[in-house]
Order: sequence, then structure tokens, then C-alpha cells
Amino acid sequence: MVQFIDVFKTYENGAKALKGVTFEINDGEFAFLVGPSGSGKSTIIKLITGEIAPMDGTVIVNGYDMGNIKFGKMPYMRRTLGVVFQDFRLIEDKTVYENVAFAMRVVGASTKEIKRRVPYVLELVGLDSRSRRRPQELSGGEQQRVAIARALVNNPSLIIADEPTGNLDPARSLEIMMLLEKINELGTTVLVVTHEKELVNSLSKRVIAIDGGRVISDGLDGYYNYEE
Repeated sequence: MVQFIDVFKTYENGAKALKGVTFEINDGEFAFLVGPSGSGKSTIIKLITGEIAPMDGTVIVNGYDMGNIKFGKMPYMRRTLGVVFQDFRLIEDKTVYENVAFAMRVVGASTKEIKRRVPYVLELVGLDSRSRRRPQELSGGEQQRVAIARALVNNPSLIIADEPTGNLDPARSLEIMMLLEKINELGTTVLVVTHEKELVNSLSKRVIAIDGGRVISDGLDGYYNYEE
């Protein structure tokens, strides 16, 4: 679960990024976070991942109070999250299998567990036949699937996809959304940050719209419109 309760954030340069943001994402939900550039979306993601702390208000992520979390607890909190980036961030000299396995090795998983889990996740994202390929041998959509597999492999309770389709064409973008929807149906909470209006409006999901550091709408009708 993610809870923002009257959250304010001002950066050192005086920029007021969030001005009293309140919303809640329950376990098992699929939600879009949308808004124009500079609206506060990136600040919200950084607060969820613990990159920054709130100035005022409360941020709770999977039971951790992000305003008071101790340094030693941060790695445990982050293990409950899987993050997917627009630019994939794959290791070029490792195979698909090795890229995904690396995420498990970082958290100390055993070789036996890696051999069990990685093939399952690669099959889930439709890449079991590509396990020995390197990133440069894959299409953009396939690379993003590797990134999703890597985010999913440690069985997080929440997947955050930050502009996951920004580098993909419309057909591949829809495929990625369908994959995230499938992952959500298996029980993982999914939060997708995006600028792509058409993609959001094509899916009947909850849409949290932010502008000027404030939540301006929050609904389940899937409709999203703003002026850049």
C-alpha cells in the first residue's frame, strides 16, 4: 500500500514540487499517475523509492514511514519495490538471463532460487526463448520486457513503471501495458507514470492526475486530459 497524506515538498532551490498531495493506492490496484512536465510526478516517485524525504505530511510505502525510516531499513523497504525505467538500464555485456539473475544476486538469493525463479519470470514476460541473447540483439519492446522481468524477479509487492513506453512505438507500448496488466492480475500492485494520453485513455484504469504539485483529479473512468 502507498499512502500520501497532505504531503509537501520544497527543494533547496525554492521550487515547491508538492503542495499538499493526498492519495492512497491499495494492495492489488493498477493506477496511472499522469500530468504535464514539472507537475510533481517525479517527486512522488522519488518519495516512494526513498530517494528524497517529505518536508511535511506523511508518506507510507508498504508499511514503512518514509519520513522517519531508519537508514538500515531502507534496503528492506526497497526490496518490496520493483522499478521499471524508460531507458531500460540493462547491462549490455550480460545475457537476458544474467540481467535478471543479477537483480536476485544483489539481494543475496541462492543459486538454487535463481535457477527456479528466473526462468519462470522470463516465461511470464514472453522471453524464455531469448534468455541467451544480449540486450543489443533485442528490439526495444523486448528490452523493456527484460527490464520488467528484472523488476519482478524478487517478487515485489509494488511495481513502479516510470514512463515505461516512452521509447516504444504505439503497438509495443500497448503490449507493455498488457503485460503490466497481466502482472497486476497475478496480485502485484502496479503504478505507471506516463505522459501518453492515448494509452491511458485506451485502458479503463484508475488515473491520478497531478498538476502544479496538487492532485487535480482521481478517478476510475480512465479519462485523462491536460494541456502541456
